[in-house]
Amino acid sequence: MALLNPYIHFRDNAREAMEFYASVFGGDLTMSTFGEFQMPGIGADEADKIMHGQLTTPSGFTLMGADTPSTMDGSDGTTITISLSGNEVDELRGYWDRLADGGTVTIPLERAPWGDWYGQLIDRFGIEWMVNISGSGAQS
Repeated sequence: MALLNPYIHFRDNAREAMEFYASVFGGDLTMSTFGEFQMPGIGADEADKIMHGQLTTPSGFTLMGADTPSTMDGSDGTTITISLSGNEVDELRGYWDRLADGGTVTIPLERAPWGDWYGQLIDRFGIEWMVNISGSGAQS
């Protein structure tokens, strides 16, 4: 099953925000830093910032969040993205292709440093989307 959930972008306080949301909703919170994945273009001053945080709650909510590095736009209107994720390759690639039609691909759907296939785009209505295809079936 593919999952759709909000992904909130913060400027330098994702850890604090995600910990707050965990205190509100309960559940399991995981966080990874840019430094853990040695992300290109990220300086030592941002290595401890959150590259990906995920809160999964007992009520079935999934909330994701991350710090926006200085190399990316962090202006109003870019503070939330919709995330599609799962291991259903054909289903998720189909969503990707249809969302990209008339839109702008900002990160091509390709192998990511964490091993999944990942891409980002802005659809024809200006909405930002992330697609993450996990598992061994994500090969091209």
